[in-house]
Amino acid sequence: MQKETVTIRRLTGGCGAEVLGVDLASDLGNRQWDQVRQAFLDHGVIFFRDQQLTPEQHIAFARRWGNIDINKFFTAAPGYPEIAEVRKEKDQKTNIGGGWHTDHSYDAEPAMGSILLAREVPDEGGDTLFSNMYLAYDTLSDGLKRTLEGLRAIHSAAHVFGAKSAYKQGNDEHKKRFGNEDLAVGEVSHPVVINHPESRRKALYVNPGFTLRFDGWTADESKPLLDFLYRHAARPEFTCRFRWRPGSIAFWDNRSTWHYAANDYHGHDRLLHRITVAGTRLS
Repeated sequence: MQKETVTIRRLTGGCGAEVLGVDLASDLGNRQWDQVRQAFLDHGVIFFRDQQLTPEQHIAFARRWGNIDINKFFTAAPGYPEIAEVRKEKDQKTNIGGGWHTDHSYDAEPAMGSILLAREVPDEGGDTLFSNMYLAYDTLSDGLKRTLEGLRAIHSAAHVFGAKSAYKQGNDEHKKRFGNEDLAVGEVSHPVVINHPESRRKALYVNPGFTLRFDGWTADESKPLLDFLYRHAARPEFTCRFRWRPGSIAFWDNRSTWHYAANDYHGHDRLLHRITVAGTRLS
């Protein structure tokens, strides 16, 4: 029987918290559920250790948060289309997610969150970094905030997962990790500053991975301001860094955080299972 309450331990001043005293393979009581949900909203990303979940239990936990958004491009875990494999094998040089981004910002209704479960990780390296987009917005000048409030930005997956993307061009490593490049088409527009659908806090919503330009601006016109926002949003004091162990889980809010997978474990295998929870249109 689980304890009635859980312990939330903040990881850094920037973002992230560990959730202790929870077995996600069991049903969470109402009080536990409320604490975990509030920690997710407060800290942007929450971490669990030593969770021995079957794929079915992983899926059940994700469904408690909302509908599952099945990724169009990642190879799925065998027998489980809801679970995307985040894989790097020892002979591969490039990893998945090796740059600051937020998942599914290229969708008209971007993902609410991503639940990543470590199956096999190296003894050293392969950490994931997160950055807080509430703080990124809050620490901008009042003048820049006023400028950004009226802007929208264009996001796309074509340059990342499309047939002409860097992942595909001349890179045999990714052929078995990604597919459906014909679906990586089109562009969507989102506000540059969003009101988070649940917390109602303002957050910066552009990212280096999938944002192309400001809506109504050229790419050249957009680049100086976007580059400034990217440098600003990745400031160390906004971030935390998570070291994986088998059975570790990171669950992050795609609307209020970025993340970055460090690629510093060449010659070692790494396999994590990711389930994406569907979100809503942003305003």
